Amino acid sequence: MPTLGQNQYGKAEVRVVRVLRDGATHHVRDLNVSVALSGAMEDVHRSGSNAAVLTTDTAKNTVFAFAREHGIASPEAFAALLARHFVASQPTIHRARIRVQEYAWDRIPTPGEGAHSFVRAGRETRTAQITHDATGDAPEWETLSGVTGLTVMNTTDSEFHGYLRDRYTTLPETRDRILATDVTAVWRHGAATPPDADPAADWDAAWASARDHVLGAFARTYSYSLQQTLFRMGSQVIENLPGVDEIRLSLPNKHHFVVDLEPFGMKNEGPDGAVYFAADRPYGLIEATVLREGAPARIPADLTNL
Repeated sequence: MPTLGQNQYGKAEVRVVRVLRDGATHHVRDLNVSVALSGAMEDVHRSGSNAAVLTTDTAKNTVFAFAREHGIASPEAFAALLARHFVASQPTIHRARIRVQEYAWDRIPTPGEGAHSFVRAGRETRTAQITHDATGDAPEWETLSGVTGLTVMNTTDSEFHGYLRDRYTTLPETRDRILATDVTAVWRHGAATPPDADPAADWDAAWASARDHVLGAFARTYSYSLQQTLFRMGSQVIENLPGVDEIRLSLPNKHHFVVDLEPFGMKNEGPDGAVYFAADRPYGLIEATVLREGAPARIPADLTNL
């Protein structure tokens, strides 16, 4: 007769973001939590009886509720709270394994303003594309610089309302939301000469300056739409870097939804902050090119083709 060996079940990759508001200064803990439970589960495997099973949806809700009620002092401490709870609260659960990944965020420097703008630490990739065309039908040299995977977030100073509605519109208007995106940006340098023609040219500094202007505009723009924020990001690069004639930005809207904790008798918004579900898909995708006046548009609309 077959016997049941090691087994476990649970909820994998619960994306929970805890924003703690200390006045104008916000603190973020961004976790990916996976719960695995095991114990007296012979009956559910042999006969389908769920009498010993705590649902995986309950495990997910517990992660959100604990993040709100207890906060997240550290990934280790939060995981311990959850593991202790699952084992102590259910007689059929004898073992709980909680795995946590934390995504680190660095503050975007915004002197004299609220500390609520962040950039994901260590994520972005610098890009470059050089085209040398000797046919005479195009500029001999084209230099594109860029960045991808530059993940940024504002925990306030973002609204979204006043949009078109039809019979399929269900999205509620909001006067305060998290605004987060993964920036892909490509900018074209106006000089039609090879990048190595001027030994004094500092391409590292030029790239860092463009990145700083993108981040600064994101942090300082009070946003009524991601389109507005995108245009300010591109405009800052054009206005401050005379060598750049064109910039193309692609910004997926990384939605963060306030978790409904009312069924557990908990309010999830207040002066101390809130707990959010970080959804990865589907997402809004906002794309546009910002040009220096009179400059031609040459960067492809689809940046994945670069």
